[in-house]
This record gives sequence, structure tokens and C-alpha cells, in this order.
Amino acid sequence: MINRYSRPAFRPLWSDESKVKCWLEVETVASEVLAEAGLVPAAASRAIRERGDFDVERIRAVELETRHDVIAFTTAVAEKVGPEARWFHFGLTSTDVVDTAQALLLRQASDLILQSMQGLAAVLRRRAIEFATTPCIGRTHGVHAEPTTFGLKLLLWYTECQRNIVRFTAAAEDMRVGKLSGAVGSFGTVTPALEEEICRRLGLTAAPVSTQVLQRDRHAAYVGALAVLASSLDRIATEVRHLQRTEVREAEEFFSEKQKGSSAMPHKRNPITAENICGLARVMRANSQVALEDVALWHERDISHSSAERVILPDQTTLADYLLAKTTGLIETLMVYPERMLRNLNVTGGLVFSGQLLLDLAEAGMSREDAYRAVQSLAMRAWTEDLVFRDLVMADPQITSLLSPERLARAFDVTRRLSNVPAIFERVLGQPLDTLRQAAS
Repeated sequence: MINRYSRPAFRPLWSDESKVKCWLEVETVASEVLAEAGLVPAAASRAIRERGDFDVERIRAVELETRHDVIAFTTAVAEKVGPEARWFHFGLTSTDVVDTAQALLLRQASDLILQSMQGLAAVLRRRAIEFATTPCIGRTHGVHAEPTTFGLKLLLWYTECQRNIVRFTAAAEDMRVGKLSGAVGSFGTVTPALEEEICRRLGLTAAPVSTQVLQRDRHAAYVGALAVLASSLDRIATEVRHLQRTEVREAEEFFSEKQKGSSAMPHKRNPITAENICGLARVMRANSQVALEDVALWHERDISHSSAERVILPDQTTLADYLLAKTTGLIETLMVYPERMLRNLNVTGGLVFSGQLLLDLAEAGMSREDAYRAVQSLAMRAWTEDLVFRDLVMADPQITSLLSPERLARAFDVTRRLSNVPAIFERVLGQPLDTLRQAAS
């Protein structure tokens, strides 16, 4: 498990102590329900609840001999319970306990992850409103395209974050299931009704049908939802890395007073947090491949999934929470440079308004094909000869014969191209942009 990435709330979650505690809770609740049904003596159920306990080191010692972790667990607990322990684990198979307890652990992890996702969404929303009308150049294929706003970038990330919340909530709910259906899922001892009651008391839903294990399509969807989340965080971090490049320098990670960027180059300010996010997102995507491979098990079960899940489930949930915290901090403290954005937008001398000029010429009576040829000819000349596109346009008699100086100025007006941005914010956030800004101030 990637312990070094654990935040305080996550550190104890995937420990042996936490895992075995969940095992014991499943066993204890099962014994109580079975006692109420007359399958286990009430005195034994009370003894299990009152004296049931464990020592992790003792379990490890027994496991060295038995080479079976659940048997080591039941042995260690039986030593604490006493004679009534013969009713402990009654009618259950190991995976009844392991898979159901794992659902309890994943529920805890999911609650923490959802809190972190909502925290990121709040920061993205706030900063999107902050820079809603801050002009910057939009790029396609890495090349200047048309004007956009920095707030629109952030708003896009916000909506993607919201979709990730919906996806992950559904995947987490699909994992909130338990099973106590026995060795091959045929309910040899515990009945379906008893299974449902045990799961209900644990805060879970009983799987409608299972084998010895819960089917792993659930786990693949869960791990996959977190992999999609990781890719979204990767996308945000990649954009920050591009914007921090020296020749762009429109935004950059926060750089503290005593921070160092390079042992050899004192001038360096590197996007290390964003690069960290991008790198670990690759690990999370790789984990999703493992989870997909775990779906196909032999017959009613094998344990090829078990060893893999002991790695990918703690790692995937821990990394998700870690990267959410990193990305939230990255956006919250992101240093944004509107003046540089405007300078970069204008660096091509108005080339990025070629599309608007094309439309204005067509509207003035020129055919679209002729307008395209005229505008592209001047654009390519400005590009290859490093000239100012706007100046070439103003001096072209074919264009000036159709467009007055006022209409040409309007063709190069950035606010015109961005006039619908407030409507996008209102569509996404449900309130006029002015209202949103007043609420944020």
C-alpha cells in the first residue's frame, strides 16, 4: 500500500487492525442474527459480542502455520471468546466475511473520497467565477485558435468534476453490498432472509445472487471510476504544466519563498505538483486494468483476484484522495497572470480573429469561398513573414471596400467573441454571473 501518500484520515483505514476489526464486526452481527433465528445459542452470541477481540500479532503468528488468514483470525478470536467460540464463524465461509468486511472498508474510503471531490469542485467553482471574463487565448493542437477566458477553462473542469462525483457515487453505491451465501453461493446454512438482515444491520445491501465471492464487475467499475477521476486530474495538471512553460507563463504553481527548483539552476520554478499528479494518475489507470482482469474467475471462485486487490484497492482509494488534495491545493493557490494572457492573445497581431473577419466579409456580401481565400492569404503572409495581420487587413482594398474602419475594429474586438461566456456560466451554475460574483465577494 502507498502509505506515504495517505492523509491522516486515510492512514488507519487499510491497516491490518482496521481490516480485522471489520471482519470481527461481520462475524459478531452474523452470530447475533443467527442466534435470533435459533441457529446459534444466545449465550454464545453474547459471548462473541462481549469477549470477541483479537491481537494482530497473534493472528500473524497463527497465519505463519496455517497459511490462511481467516483461519488465523478465527483461531485468535476463539482464544479470547472461550468455549462458546465453537459457534463463532458458524455457517460462514471465509469470503462471506472478507468480501462483506471489504464493503465496509470501501464505504469508509468512499465517504472520504467524496468529501475530497466536493472540496475540489468548490474550489474550481470559486476560481472559475473569479476569472470568468479574464481573456486568454484558446489553443487547439497547441496552436492559437480563438479567444476564450481562463474562467471558462476552470468551469469546464468544474463540470467534469461534477460528472466524476456522479459516476463515483454510483460505483460506491454498487459496492455497498455484502454476501453470506456460503461456499458456492447456494445458502447451505444461512438463508437469503438471514443474509439480508445481517447486511441491513451492517448498513449494506445483500447481493441478489453471488458465488463464493461478490462478482468483480462491481470492483472493476469502482476502480475504473477512480481511474476516470485520475484522468480528469491529469488533464487539469497537464494544462497547468503547459501554462507554466517559460514561453507561455500565463499561470503557475504557487512557489514558496524558501522553495528551490533545481540544485544546479537557481532560476528554476518547476510544476512539480502538477507533474506528481500526472505521474500517479498513470498508476491509477494501470490499477483499473488489473481490476478488469479480476472479473473473470474460475467457476464459483478462485483467488487470483485476492492478491491483486490487496494492492489495488488500498492504493487506488488512497491515491484518489491524495491526488484530490493535491489538485485542490494546486488550483486554490494557482498564480494567474491576466496581463500575460492578454499579451499572448495579441502576440499574433490579430490572427486569432480571422474567423470573425471571415464571417463579417460574408455578411457584407463576399462569397464564403472568396472571403476564406482573402483572409487566409493575408494570414499566411503574416505568419510566414512575421507581420501584423491587423495591419495587412487594414491595408487590403478588397476588404476595406466592404468593411468600414468601425466594422473592422469590431472584427478584432475580443469582447465580441466572448459575449456569450456569462450565458455559459448561468447555464452551468444556475445564476447570472453578476449574482455569482456578488455572492463570492
